[in-house]
Amino acid sequence: MLRELNVEKITENISEMCIEANHYLTPDMEKVLKKSAVSEKSPLGKQILGQLQENLQIAGEEMIPICQDTGMTVIFMEVGQDVHFVGGNLEEAVNEGVRRGYTDGYLRKSVVRDPLIRENTKDNTPAILHTEIIPGDKVKITVAPKGFGSENMSRIFMLKPADGIEGVKEAILTAVMDAGPNACPPMVVGVGIGGTFEKCAILAKKALTRSVEEHSSIPYVRELEEEMLKKINGLGIGPGGLGGTTTALVVNINTWPTHIAGLPVAVNICCHVNRHAVRVV
Repeated sequence: MLRELNVEKITENISEMCIEANHYLTPDMEKVLKKSAVSEKSPLGKQILGQLQENLQIAGEEMIPICQDTGMTVIFMEVGQDVHFVGGNLEEAVNEGVRRGYTDGYLRKSVVRDPLIRENTKDNTPAILHTEIIPGDKVKITVAPKGFGSENMSRIFMLKPADGIEGVKEAILTAVMDAGPNACPPMVVGVGIGGTFEKCAILAKKALTRSVEEHSSIPYVRELEEEMLKKINGLGIGPGGLGGTTTALVVNINTWPTHIAGLPVAVNICCHVNRHAVRVV
């Protein structure tokens, strides 16, 4: 049986979620950041992690954005196949939600209409929207504002199958080393392995929204996540890029089937705030 859902409901939720994501960390991110301040070995690193937590407290209490770069809005939407949208166009409703959220929340508008002419749209639209059809009559919305200090440090590697898992490890470490302090560490590292050129990038981006307390259900991938976190934290980049034992808070890896001739790997890096909000409507 079809469930009618007015797109205004989508607009309202996305508007609220844009403000929420830019002012509050998710509980899992807040927890892992506090844990890192205890385990960090460098005195300077501990100091920086303490300052980051102070920043989070001020942001929440005074409704000031966690970071001045309030990002380009990336939205993952899992749409139940039994949902029938009414009252307007879904994509327009999504962008109206972003427009309201960034205007009403006094969030910085960072989107330009054309990549070369560079005229600001003045409302942070359009959003980057990824939709997926799933069973059921609910819509799961994930709003993930992505700042470009870390986004610019992300990489795609089109490896050969013969490169194997060691090639994947080298690609991940190369991306993180090249990013260094520019990605505002401690960072969250999202990795996509498989699919095609564009699919692995989406896998990596979506990996950033997975709870830091939830590892891959695939045993070898879970082991790879743990190994890469250890190796990344052994690079010595540290909080703020000033040295230490906490370069990354978590490494989340998603995999997908791929072609016999390919091994695409994408590394999408996010700074320590790793902003996202999730709701089901």
